[in-house]
Amino acid sequence: MEGILDHLKEGLDLLFIGFNPSIRSGETGHHYANPNNRFWRIIHEAGLTPRKYQPIEDRTLLELGYGFTNIVSRPTRAAEEITKEEYIQGRKELKQKIKTYKPKVVCFVGKGVYQQYSQKRNIPWGVQADRVIPKVIEFVAPSSSGLVRMKIEEVIKIYSELPSIIEGSNNELC
Repeated sequence: MEGILDHLKEGLDLLFIGFNPSIRSGETGHHYANPNNRFWRIIHEAGLTPRKYQPIEDRTLLELGYGFTNIVSRPTRAAEEITKEEYIQGRKELKQKIKTYKPKVVCFVGKGVYQQYSQKRNIPWGVQADRVIPKVIEFVAPSSSGLVRMKIEEVIKIYSELPSIIEGSNNELC
C-alpha cells in the first residue's frame, strides 16, 4: 500500500504533521480518514475551520492556509510498526519539507511525532521554546486518534491555542 500525498504549498499558515497514514487513509488517499480519528471534529471545535470538514476534503484546506504531511509516509495499523530507519529517513525529509515550504506554524499531531522529529524527550503541550528550525513555530498537540485517553474537551482546548498563534506569527516573523 502506497503512502498518501502531502498537501503542501509555500507559506502555509499551519502545517499538520502526523506519525503516518492509517490503513484507511492509505486505502482512501485522504488524511485522517479513519472513522475513529477525531481530527476533523477537533480542528473545527478548536476554531480552526468554519465547519467540520470530511477527510475527502483534506486538499481544500490548502485554501485556508493549512497543509498536511507525516513523518513517515507508509500506512500502518499502529505507529509501533514504524521502523527506526523509517523515522531517521522521515526526520530528514520532514526537515527539508519545512525548510522548503516555510510554514509559519507546524503542528505535530501527537507528542510522539515531535519526539521522533526533535529527538527530545520531555516535551510540553503547545509552542516549543527550543525550535529545531529557526523562524518556524513548533506546536505540539495531542494525537487525534480515538485511542488517546485524554478527554476530547482537553484535546480541543490545546488545539484552540492555534488560531491566536497563527495570527501572532505574522508579527513575530517580521
